[in-house]
Amino acid sequence: MVTGASSGIGLELARLFANDGYDLLVVADEPGIHDVAEELSAMTTVQALQADLRQPDEVERVHAALGRVPAAIALNAGIGRAGRFVDADASADLDIVDLNVRSTVHLAKLVLRDMADAGAGRALFTSSIVAMMPGSYQTMYNASKSFIQSFAVGLHDEFRGTGVTVTALMPGATDTEFFRRAAMVDTPLGRLPFKDDPARTARQGYDALMRGDRTVIASSLLSKVIGVTAKVMPDSTKAFANRLIVTPFGDR
Repeated sequence: MVTGASSGIGLELARLFANDGYDLLVVADEPGIHDVAEELSAMTTVQALQADLRQPDEVERVHAALGRVPAAIALNAGIGRAGRFVDADASADLDIVDLNVRSTVHLAKLVLRDMADAGAGRALFTSSIVAMMPGSYQTMYNASKSFIQSFAVGLHDEFRGTGVTVTALMPGATDTEFFRRAAMVDTPLGRLPFKDDPARTARQGYDALMRGDRTVIASSLLSKVIGVTAKVMPDSTKAFANRLIVTPFGDR
């Protein structure tokens, strides 16, 4: 099962699973998820489910649609928003919490219990290199990814030696629809001309998942350097840098 599979990293992960012959359940909140299922049906059996994972009953519906314990899950769905925390409606920020955090915990609870009972399974959580960066002008998104990173690494240790593995994928700036949806096109990060290739990012995450790695920083050398540097850089510096790269040019 792959969530957020209509485009970007999620779509590329779904293609990798399909190419390796896995039956698939692909999930997204957009009708385009059915086009993805049609594309991948040439390689394997694919079921598409359009669902708004911000709603708890929709998470339950996705779990029910699995029908069996999956060999692997990729919990990839997520949204973001750039701008000052006080300038957006509470509903916009709570949507980030509901999708990036609450729905991921809810779905993981359901599926990882199944995997634990079966004694086998692989789980991939899409985190981000910003999980290590205080998110000035991007507070909710960075905080949500910090949660996912800590959550996934903790689960990796809990499942040690059980036959179930948990891997955190930490992409850098990747060429996906994220920047348009987060209203970040007119930011230095959004205008970055050399964003990472989502197919390459997905491949590195997929390979790490299959190895049972704890984390993987993906995908370019620049992203890997940023990820390593962020581990030792002071929080104040990282917050300042984050503000610089996500503040729209019109707000400067």
